[in-house]
Amino acid sequence: MTTDTPDGVDLERLRAYFVDHVDGAHDAPLTATLIAGGRSNLTYSITDGTSTWVLRRPPLGHVLPTAHDMAREYRVMRALAGTAVPVPRTLALCEDNAVNDAPFYVMDLVDGIIYRDSESLAGLSVDDARRASEVLVDVLVDIHAVDYEAVGLGDFGRPAGFLERQVRRWGEQWERSKTRELSSVDELARRLRAALPESGPPTIVHGDYRLDNTMMAADDPGRIVAVLDWEMSTLGDPLADLGLFLLYWGRADAQVIATGTAIGSQAGFLSRDEIVERYARVSGRPVDELDWYQCFAAYKLAIIVEGINARYQMGKTLGDGFEAMGAMVSGLIDGALDQANQSEIGALRG
Repeated sequence: MTTDTPDGVDLERLRAYFVDHVDGAHDAPLTATLIAGGRSNLTYSITDGTSTWVLRRPPLGHVLPTAHDMAREYRVMRALAGTAVPVPRTLALCEDNAVNDAPFYVMDLVDGIIYRDSESLAGLSVDDARRASEVLVDVLVDIHAVDYEAVGLGDFGRPAGFLERQVRRWGEQWERSKTRELSSVDELARRLRAALPESGPPTIVHGDYRLDNTMMAADDPGRIVAVLDWEMSTLGDPLADLGLFLLYWGRADAQVIATGTAIGSQAGFLSRDEIVERYARVSGRPVDELDWYQCFAAYKLAIIVEGINARYQMGKTLGDGFEAMGAMVSGLIDGALDQANQSEIGALRG
């Protein structure tokens, strides 16, 4: 544990808060470490020398409206406790900026492994990789199967008009974040609006579900012990989650954006077609218009990346690997337009 305090946490002020609000905290000096992997909200391990917790807070600069909502992320994880969806136990939410200059929440530190690079995946057997693939799909289905009314999330989003609103809002985020003009972004947005699918019954939507936002059991790669990073969760069309999951699955450019490194094809992992087949079979949902959801996922990720690029240019990012973000935006948009041009959805072809 380093003695240097990372930016984004004021340990003296947090010490008093932890004593008053976090079960098991002692009145002892705190130390903090920035946890690798977060490119949006910042995640830290915090210890008082006896216990260790995880603290989440927004990024240091360029926070877009409606983004990085700590209370939202805290609320959905608290609601999911006791369901089939594995989430860390939440301990405290602080919305008083006087404590740490921004809202934050505290949760348990979960023991497990996050597979976010080729090195961590290298030890997986072919059977482990297959089971990890299958459980990723099955837990996504579990998320979408939660009765959101029963767990107190009936007002967590507005499912009616979800897809239209998503395209419009991400377009607004682009206007707030962009560091240059890209006509291809406008063209993709136009096609997405023209080809809006009709959504099925709404569900909880994670908003950023992928391999490295899950934690596997240390002794069993076929068991997920925690689904993490709920900052973009809402109620809406569950296929938006599947589209984004497929954008990351086996595609090096999206993986570099998410984790800073490309994860190569590993023997045993399900193919993209097998992922889609398993999701459709286990969930019972039709996936005929999945091209649209994959193109929308690329559009959304490109705009998120442009926001990260804007923060990087302002010197407001923590960690390494941000210098290539700007160049990746065009690649994501161009890839989506290529997929749209080959789609069976006429309006998506333009």
